[in-house]
Amino acid sequence: MRSSWCLAVLFFAAWSSQVCGADRFAPGELRVAGAVSFPISCNADEQPAFNRAVALLHSFFYEESRRIFSTIAERDPTCAMAQWGIAETWWHPIWAPPQREEFDAGKAAADRAVAIKATPRERAFIAAIAAYYATPDTSTDQPVGQSCHGPIGGSARVFAYGDAIEKMYRQFPGDFEVRVFHAFALLSEGYASPTDVTLAHQKEAGQLLEQLWKENPHHPGVAHYIIHSYDYPTLAERALPAARSYAAIAPWVPHALHMPSHIFTRLGMWDESIESNRASAEASRAYAAQRKRSAVEVEELHALDYLMYSYLQEGRDTEARAVYDEAAQVRETFPPMDFVGAYALAAIPARYALEREAWRDAASLSIPERAQWARYPFTEAMLEYTHALGRAHLGDVEGATQALARMRSLQSASTDIRFEYFRRHLELQAQAAEAWIAHAQGHDDKAVAMLRAAADSEDALGKHPVSPGALIPVREQLGALLLGMKRPHEALDAYDAELKIYPARFRSLYGAAVAAEQVADSATARDYFSKLVKQAEHADASREEITHAKAYLASKTVAIDD
Repeated sequence: MRSSWCLAVLFFAAWSSQVCGADRFAPGELRVAGAVSFPISCNADEQPAFNRAVALLHSFFYEESRRIFSTIAERDPTCAMAQWGIAETWWHPIWAPPQREEFDAGKAAADRAVAIKATPRERAFIAAIAAYYATPDTSTDQPVGQSCHGPIGGSARVFAYGDAIEKMYRQFPGDFEVRVFHAFALLSEGYASPTDVTLAHQKEAGQLLEQLWKENPHHPGVAHYIIHSYDYPTLAERALPAARSYAAIAPWVPHALHMPSHIFTRLGMWDESIESNRASAEASRAYAAQRKRSAVEVEELHALDYLMYSYLQEGRDTEARAVYDEAAQVRETFPPMDFVGAYALAAIPARYALEREAWRDAASLSIPERAQWARYPFTEAMLEYTHALGRAHLGDVEGATQALARMRSLQSASTDIRFEYFRRHLELQAQAAEAWIAHAQGHDDKAVAMLRAAADSEDALGKHPVSPGALIPVREQLGALLLGMKRPHEALDAYDAELKIYPARFRSLYGAAVAAEQVADSATARDYFSKLVKQAEHADASREEITHAKAYLASKTVAIDD
């Protein structure tokens, strides 16, 4: 009985390798992608491959999913659902929208699916994806939702698809996959509604998905979409069980391995985030080798950015430096001009300097020649932001002003409405840089006022999913400025507020502890210093902040003993 149970689970989920004592799956073992049952009327021999392709689709492994759907279509030209699957892989509902050639390929597949005989249930799925491709785009004239892989495109298409899925949901209310796609359509509509601060669609989708997860906890889409539904500070805790399970469901799918770290980062769970992104980067490299590509996968770069962020929160500077060096060696990415790759290539070196307050490194950070900068000017601006902060902290007002001017120029060049979020955030970064220049010139009241206003705006803007966190959150900068100005009570308030949004950030924990120490609030200082020391258990010995924290805690222990 136990052996047969293990064999069944082994087919679907990687966690059975631990439960049953089996060996780990080899890198690139993509047959293990989760438990999906999506019956089709095609050749019965194609059912297992179709289930696997749908499982990979649910994990946003579009390239590999399309490969399987295309193979099924070649072997069974009468399989309408193979064409449906191909069409689905060219649309990325809460990822980046298809480029022109991708859109054309997706529409052609949808048209082929429409022309092939299918069952009523299959026809409903086909009608939904056909509605997406038949609806005009509206992404150039209205706010655009953002996902971890950039803007999601026009909302009109998203809602046309959602309406068709809603109709199918009413027609087949007990069908598990129909219910999954219905919940995902709601989630997609939530991402397509960037001005809805109530997160109504996300919450509704999350509640439906939680019920589905009880019925099938090994379904990759259910776990994945729960994480996306609750990837917000106020909701993140609700996604923790799914985050802890998802990687085991699809053990060599890069996005499945990375996605849990969105929740771990929201909750300040750095060890878990490190493990998640190490595994994702390894899986990306394995897949690139499998496809015989020398270019670095953008999914690997995405994982490396999150990995860099997590290492620095634990003071693991040597390991962070290794990530820095790895990113610096990247010459070619796949896809070559993807937004995610561009963002990571700018963020990784910027974080390494700024998180350590290595102001000389920040001031002189090199900006390599990369074709991506021209398409995404705001990514290059992140490096100029690093220059501006570094130079201002060193008192180089002229150099900081030059970097600020370059930031403004790159902001003016960021005209694509699909990237409005980043243009707005760049404005807040420019305000922060201007505040530090004002401080360097002795205009402290102006600097404080500017940082307060920028911090309020950044809090309201929120964290973009492509990023584990802002390049030094502005409210944390406000705390540092107030602390340096000998205003520790106000500094402590700023750090406390920052830690509610970005839990367990190294610099905020330390700043809050120092501020509490300066106002003689020993209980609060001891609490923050203790959290920092525990978090930095594997930190490099060179971090002065950790030495300070340990010395403070030791002195308080001696005082209590005395």
